[in-house]
Amino acid sequence: MSNKTSVGFACDHAAYDMKEFLVGYMSAKGYEVIDFGCHSEERCDYADFAHPLASAVEDGSVAFGIALCGSGEGMAMTLNKHKGVRAGLAWRKEIAELVKQHNNANVLVLPARFITNDEAVELVDAYLAAEFEGGRHEQRIAKMCDC
Repeated sequence: MSNKTSVGFACDHAAYDMKEFLVGYMSAKGYEVIDFGCHSEERCDYADFAHPLASAVEDGSVAFGIALCGSGEGMAMTLNKHKGVRAGLAWRKEIAELVKQHNNANVLVLPARFITNDEAVELVDAYLAAEFEGGRHEQRIAKMCDC
């Protein structure tokens, strides 16, 4: 059962510092944070942390996720292998809004090597403030993932 204020985090070593910053930010905003790792700057593989986050999103253990890696690409690709996950990569505020408005993304993916902590907060806030528009987008999502 999903807790509407729960957020799951996943990252690799390249995004560890930004993930830690955002975990603190989301905790301060009142979210229950579930951190799937990684837990240090030691080299690791993003997939080891993406899959547990994706499973938690699929089973409703978390309401949504925030995932980070160096470029964001590997994390997004891995997360999107899961049928119940729609992970959207964003590096601009407008994209963070659109992944929710048009794609009903349940995981926001950030490229830690290409944005600052302040930009990450702006993207997270834009994603959180956006609402799924439904309508024609529902039909498109059904074609995208058969879910």
